[in-house]
Formats: sequence, C-alpha cells, structure tokens
Amino acid sequence: MADVTDAAFRHIIAKYGKPDVMWTEFVSADGLALAPEEGKRKLLLDLKYSESERPIVAQFFTSSPEHMRLAAQLAASLGFDGVDINMGCPDKGVEKQGAGAALMKNPKLARELIRAAKEGAPSLPISIKTRIGWNSPELETWLLEILKENPAVVTIHARTRKEMSKVPARWEFVKRAVEIRNQNQCPTLILGNGDVKDIDDAKKKVEETGCDGVMLGRAIFGNPWLFSRGKRSGLENEDLRPGIEERLAVLVEHIKLFDELLGGVKNFSIMKKHFKAYISGFDGAADLRGKLMETESATEAVEILCKYN
Repeated sequence: MADVTDAAFRHIIAKYGKPDVMWTEFVSADGLALAPEEGKRKLLLDLKYSESERPIVAQFFTSSPEHMRLAAQLAASLGFDGVDINMGCPDKGVEKQGAGAALMKNPKLARELIRAAKEGAPSLPISIKTRIGWNSPELETWLLEILKENPAVVTIHARTRKEMSKVPARWEFVKRAVEIRNQNQCPTLILGNGDVKDIDDAKKKVEETGCDGVMLGRAIFGNPWLFSRGKRSGLENEDLRPGIEERLAVLVEHIKLFDELLGGVKNFSIMKKHFKAYISGFDGAADLRGKLMETESATEAVEILCKYN
C-alpha cells in the first residue's frame, strides 16, 4: 500500500509477524527511467528492504514495456525475489499514464509489459496484481489474456475498478479465476485479495475458492502482529494485537525506524496515518492521537508516547 507498507513498516512486520511473501509499495518504472538523479534517489527508497523481509517482491507500475524491462532489470540487480506489475490501481494519476487499472482496457499492452518484465529479469518470477474487470466482471476475457503470458502469480482483487473499495469484495470471482486457470491448464498461481480480516478468514477463503493463497493489505495497517497466529501467547484481542503498552512501544520503534530509513527524504506526515491504526480501543486513545497529529517530527512524537507510557 502506497505510503503505508514502506521500508520501515515492512521491517516492523517482518519482526513481529512475518508473512510468507512481502511486496514493496508500487514504484513508478517511468520515474526510475526518466527522473533526474534526486528523483531516482527518492524512488529507490521505496525499493529499500532488509534481509529479514525475504522473500520480497518489487512492485512497479508503468505503461512502457521498455521502462518495465529496465525496472525488472533493476529489481534483479538489487536482489529482489520477484517482480510484480500493478494492473489494478484505480488512482486517476496512474490511469492517465495508461498504467494500473487502465491496463484492463488494453490487454495487448498488458501482455507486452509481462514479456518485457521477463526479458529484464529472466531468473525472477513475474506476478500481476489486478481486479476482476473495469466497469463489470471481465475475467473470461481479461484474465485469459494475462494467462497467455504464463505469469508466476496473478493476484485478483475481488472488485471492479468502478467499485473501488466501496462495496464488499466478491470472492466468487476469485473462485471463477481459479476455474478459468484450471480449465486452461495454466501453471499460474491465483491469489485472492479484498476484505480479508485475519489469517483464519484467509484460510476460509482459500477453502471456499480453491485459490493458492491470499494477499492481505488493509488488515495489516497498525497490526504488524497479524501474521503471528500460533506464534504468540497472551494476546488480548481477536485481531491478535497485544495490549496497549506493547502497541505503543512498537509504534515508538516504528517512528524511529521511519526517521532512520526515510527521514529527510519523506515527509513525517506520512507516518501520521499510522497513529489511528495503532492507537484505538482504550480510554484516552482519541486524546493521545490528537496530540500526536499535531507533531512535526519523529522526536516530538516519540517524546509524547514515552511520557504516556
């Protein structure tokens, strides 16, 4: 997730509840190819990772096969374990570039991008993140086009582009994607995505749809313990988050890591979107969040949190 699962947060997730595979935020392949050195330096921060995060997949967006090839080549040189092409983001700025969800209207170009990624990183698995269609479900045509290029993985966000995230995810279409894959005897793995609450919910959806795995996004927000089911004890809530004392301690750790890895390049306000996610469900939470939202630096925020503890 853009400005959420950055290098600092992924490091925290890897420490407190590591999933099977991690993806970076999506990065502009056009920017990596065309931006001046200062711009490239900032973009490369989004591709910064620690060894503890492996296996980790670099995610890109573009409508240029040449830039996709170069981005995949870069990912391979940086030691990533895979390359992912975003073909589902509904952001209007991304779509104006012909990238993200706009590629669902241009399957010919989408296939060219997959081939370009394979050329740039022939030793890495190439995956796709997409949706079930543009205005209405189009898996019968859209997914078939992607599968012709035999990507390693296709992650299906179970909504159309038109639906954004305004309606419940329709997991029956993930099941249909699996059926289409099987009918065409493709080796591609199908992952489902959308409205998955926790690991138990993910396992249930795998059983119901036959998909090969589940990608969780929003559920991890403020909850780096999400993937730790069965690895921890003494957790107080059904979402497996620990008590407030430990939550605040990890938030302090998260803030300091953000400042260490990204401070000076990324604005501290990005960190503020995590405050509500970490700080909720206890007396005084709203007041504490309010104070933190007024801070302008990592030092200020840490000072407030340490005084609260």
